[in-house]
Amino acid sequence: MPLWAWAEKRFLFFPDSQVANSPAHVGLTYEDVYLAAPDGITLHGWFIPAPAGCSGPETQTWLWFHGNGGNVGTRVGQLERAHHLLGVHQFIFDYRGYGRSGGKPSEQGTYLDARAARGYLEQRPDIDSRRIVYFGHSLGAAVAVELAAAWPPSGMALIAPFASIRDMAKLTLPLPMAGWIVRRHYDSVGRIPKIRAPLIVMHGELDEIVPHSQGVKLFEAANPPKRFVTLPAASHNNAHHVAADVMARALLDFRDGLADGNPGLATPG
Repeated sequence: MPLWAWAEKRFLFFPDSQVANSPAHVGLTYEDVYLAAPDGITLHGWFIPAPAGCSGPETQTWLWFHGNGGNVGTRVGQLERAHHLLGVHQFIFDYRGYGRSGGKPSEQGTYLDARAARGYLEQRPDIDSRRIVYFGHSLGAAVAVELAAAWPPSGMALIAPFASIRDMAKLTLPLPMAGWIVRRHYDSVGRIPKIRAPLIVMHGELDEIVPHSQGVKLFEAANPPKRFVTLPAASHNNAHHVAADVMARALLDFRDGLADGNPGLATPG
């Protein structure tokens, strides 16, 4: 097995095949969606329409790219909060090998899966494809960046992103040649200069998995308009609890800024 394939399997993907919760568990109306990736792998996701009274021709659709563990069911609580906070359509899907999606996870597979998800939204008659926002967490942020370079969104919100797997390997893998082994995989910092969409990056100041400095590095490589928000006292997986108010305010400002064409600027802090 090539060294990268070994590292990918050992350190990168942690799928769960059992989807224990659904949006119905938190009272949300949703559609079960099955779609095909370009290579024929069947993927599963949920489309959650905006709350009654919020849906209209200018309603945004937020396309979720979740992190490397669990599956869509792990994010039900976050979907509920976003539903009531943002009042937007939401579509979340599982990468291949996660939840009810077929196949086995891989870097290239996640890129194909992202294209399938965006393609699905493009063909829905009830959403405006000019108002699709990418919303990625951790590994999902890297998937969102890769898709944005090829298929631009109206805006992009990234939570706890890393600059590249090479950067992360140097920090975490107990191997002297770790940076060489993984080289250019999930190279967000190399791709983000190609993206012109409005951007917000949020990162926990106490992130123990993806250091805060990784988010800053990616942010600094990005084009304006952009904003960086430090989530106080937050680690990698608890920001939506520990820094809920800060995150909510930042996301609302970003949503409203996209709607009126002025997403705002800020510096790392």
